[in-house]
Amino acid sequence: MPAPANPRIAVLGFSIECNKFAPPATRAHFLARTYLEGDAIIAEARGPTPTMLPETPGFVAAMDASGPWQPIGIALAMAEPNGPVEQAFFTALLETIARRLRAALPLDGVYICAHGAAVTTADDDSEGALFEIVRAVVGPDVPVVATFDLHANVSDRMVDLIDAFIGYRTNPHLDMRGRGAEAAAGLRELLAGTKTERVRLRLPIVPPTVTLLTAAGPYAEMIRLGQERMTSEIMNVSVMGGFAYSDTAKNGLSVIVTGRGSDSRAAAAALAREIAEYGWQQRARFYAHLTPLDEAVQQALAAGRDPSLPALCFADVADNPGGGGRGNTMYLLRAFAAAGVTGALFGIVYDPELAAEAHGHGLHYHFTAQFNRAETTNFSEPWSAPARVAALSDGNCVGRRGIYAGQRLALGPTAALAVGGITVVVVSHRLQCADPVFFEMLGLDVRRARSVAVKSRGHFRGGFDEFFGPDQIVEVDLPGLTSPMLQRFQWTRLPRPVIPLDLDVEYRLS
Repeated sequence: MPAPANPRIAVLGFSIECNKFAPPATRAHFLARTYLEGDAIIAEARGPTPTMLPETPGFVAAMDASGPWQPIGIALAMAEPNGPVEQAFFTALLETIARRLRAALPLDGVYICAHGAAVTTADDDSEGALFEIVRAVVGPDVPVVATFDLHANVSDRMVDLIDAFIGYRTNPHLDMRGRGAEAAAGLRELLAGTKTERVRLRLPIVPPTVTLLTAAGPYAEMIRLGQERMTSEIMNVSVMGGFAYSDTAKNGLSVIVTGRGSDSRAAAAALAREIAEYGWQQRARFYAHLTPLDEAVQQALAAGRDPSLPALCFADVADNPGGGGRGNTMYLLRAFAAAGVTGALFGIVYDPELAAEAHGHGLHYHFTAQFNRAETTNFSEPWSAPARVAALSDGNCVGRRGIYAGQRLALGPTAALAVGGITVVVVSHRLQCADPVFFEMLGLDVRRARSVAVKSRGHFRGGFDEFFGPDQIVEVDLPGLTSPMLQRFQWTRLPRPVIPLDLDVEYRLS
């Protein structure tokens, strides 16, 4: 059957990374980031600085470039990483998606921008539930393609209900737009009559986040192996590192291979097995190794005192808003200030009350900055210090590099506070410090800083790499909701035994 000349393609999405240990995500969190319905999805995707993540704009642009089509926006909900999504909001979203899909019938195809590590307060496989609704409305024969973050926790239902599974291949995530374009190419193939087979293998490894970088390391090698083994029988190879803090029964490093053609299952299974076997051979490398706080403090002191030493970037990986962290723990800032670290930038701290107070005082005002006066749970302890208002901003900016490049961002009222030899950026909307623009919009020069501390797990590497090479990055061992030291959490749903939590873990491919 020839491909439809002007196919009707539904575009929808639900994307959030959920940390079971963080407070729930509400409708307000999605409205603050991205919540769109209908034609507004397509208009925003085609805009110069969209608020949405890049895979949907990448999909729309590639479809526009590859031939006629009729995009039909359904609903798109995205939020910053948070706790489990409130079930009432998710139920309403599913109802909206089902209603709009039914109204759009007949459809020739569907694109879904997913994440893979979403959970709700009642469902550990919310993406599977979404795909089930979509498939129930459009039927078994309409091709459905979906893109995923490489931190996806993957269920059989997620794989079985779609026709092409396309995951990110870079961490920091610099290929999101490319994966959206790949989804468009895959959908064009499916519209032309190609059938697919999907194979998934999961290993008993729940990798700490800091072991999932793709420039080097065991995870990078697994991804590279998959790309090197691509043949005409294989449409896509996705190696999903997973997101430990979702704490679900589907957690675990997964390999998903989409075979091209109805007779491609054997080839897809063989490739998935080869990658999984390689990953298992590298299991001893999936352990976190961080720098103790006292050592990090000494390194920052030395960098501030001796300009001949390289500048350093300190990553507070345990309080990463990009993984559900609140972005306001004081452990690293308090230690730097107590030791007298100088020449340092610190960002970004989520504290709307403090940012509002700084704006009320105005530039150059001296006062006692009281951090975390409104939130004193989940590691977010109060701390105060003498401070001066060094700079102010409305927090509106466009991402310059890395994961946020080209995105329109709103951090709310923002202030730079001089606390001793440290300049601290305080924001009103929680976001990870993954882009130097968060300092630059306040007139702060990253290049002149001797130390830069960021609340981010890994995406800062894609934004700050023009200032810091890999040997200038210090990942600090601190308490927090996103600590890579997984033994510090009380797990209830993770499949056990798993590496790195248990001894004598066995794995045999059937």
